[in-house]
Amino acid sequence: MELYQLECPRARERLLRMGVPEQIKSGDGSGQHDAVTIAETVQMFITAMDAVKLEQRAVDELQPLLSDLMDALTRLPETPNDFDANRKVSLWLQKLNAMRAVDEIDEDDSRQLYHDLDSAYAEFTRFLKRKK
Repeated sequence: MELYQLECPRARERLLRMGVPEQIKSGDGSGQHDAVTIAETVQMFITAMDAVKLEQRAVDELQPLLSDLMDALTRLPETPNDFDANRKVSLWLQKLNAMRAVDEIDEDDSRQLYHDLDSAYAEFTRFLKRKK
């Protein structure tokens, strides 16, 4: 950003500290795009939760999975800005982004991460049911 003399404090905050771009909500009116996005989001939830269950605790193993999940969540149209699933995943991304790649989360954090992912997934499915 300095190279091009860009002053974008919010973008810097979201990309460098939080690790995700601003939420992009795009709906083209067709349900097919929504269905693909929902399927990808479910896939990302399952992959991240399985990784935690398989005791993957290194930051460089978990961060890409949570980043992909956050990307899928932010592409969902019609989600409220205070969507709890986004908030939980974002908080974990912030925590992991503040750590080094070789660091690992401890067992307590691993259990909490799984719990947060599970409750975020439950909130996501409730949102889908209400959306019908």
